[in-house]
Amino acid sequence: MHCQAPSIKAEDLNALDRRLIDSYQRGLPVCTRPFHTIAERLGSSEEVVLARLERLQALGVLSRVGPVFDHARAGASLLAAVAVPEAERDAFAELINAAPGVNHNYAREEQAREEQAREHGYNLWFVMTAPDEPELEARLDDLERCLGVPILRLPMLEGYHIDLSFPIPWAELERA
Repeated sequence: MHCQAPSIKAEDLNALDRRLIDSYQRGLPVCTRPFHTIAERLGSSEEVVLARLERLQALGVLSRVGPVFDHARAGASLLAAVAVPEAERDAFAELINAAPGVNHNYAREEQAREEQAREHGYNLWFVMTAPDEPELEARLDDLERCLGVPILRLPMLEGYHIDLSFPIPWAELERA
């Protein structure tokens, strides 16, 4: 679970909400019914756990509920970029988004785009994933042919793990 600044007060979260947040920032069960397993561990029902998580997401307390995979163990991926005419950027982005395995497709902020254009021209960046390296290369080659522009391929040279879980100071938040 990844948390963002809550739009509600700490006292608006019940004990189950707090236990969900505290217990599953890491260690989400990898099984057929993870929310059933969570519910059993917390003495609740799967339906209640799902409802509480949906509520926490709707309120902006949680931005995402799900596992984070070590992509090197799950397949292949890389950061990629293309330089396309600014006036056609949205059309190129749609083609990129339609390609299998693409995620995190984004254009840089206006100032960053201007600086990049002077330096190298790459204005659309995305992550491409696949089950293995040969499939990743095939997907990139197919997309490159579809786009008609070269794709800059930036494979990860070294991975870093950043633990984004942290203890929530509930008592301190209630006093604020």
